[in-house]
Amino acid sequence: MDKGKATIIMMKWDEDAIEAMKQTPEFVREKAMAKVEERAKKKGKKSVTIEDVNESYAAVFGKDPGATNVAVVRCEIVSEVCPGVGCLKAFNKRIELFKEYDKNARLVGFFTCGGCPGRRVFRLANNLKKYGVDVVHMSSCMLMEEPFTRCPHKEEIKKSIEGLGIKVVDGTHHEVGQYAHGMSFHKR
Repeated sequence: MDKGKATIIMMKWDEDAIEAMKQTPEFVREKAMAKVEERAKKKGKKSVTIEDVNESYAAVFGKDPGATNVAVVRCEIVSEVCPGVGCLKAFNKRIELFKEYDKNARLVGFFTCGGCPGRRVFRLANNLKKYGVDVVHMSSCMLMEEPFTRCPHKEEIKKSIEGLGIKVVDGTHHEVGQYAHGMSFHKR
């Protein structure tokens, strides 16, 4: 893989699998590749694919079989005034838009869009794939009319995540529909 360095690669690797491994720090890359190959061989495979790399990352970084790995994307601007407590509380208590998840579901990512027009979403969601993310929730702040302005790029952001094969759910800690049309944000 790297010029001038001996590698112990026994199997054929698809080009996208090799590219994905370049994100692994160089000092552990060879060992990581050997582990990916070992997992692929156990499946009876003759070559390593991007799916093998993603499955290996998920296994190493804690994707439990049958568990749902969840991430939340939120507005960059709102993140300056909101520490994310509502989203995290709703997930931890499995309420609001997280009520369908069982106790084995894990929050594996909590990130901002990177600013308009959602410039970091695709890259960050793509990185989360290797950690086995199953679903990304668009935070309620991106979808509501008040107290913040609804994200003008929400549909493009949603499509970019779905384009990676990741399910997207609208909302986190508010049933968005009741707030999306100017109803009061907080009960008084």
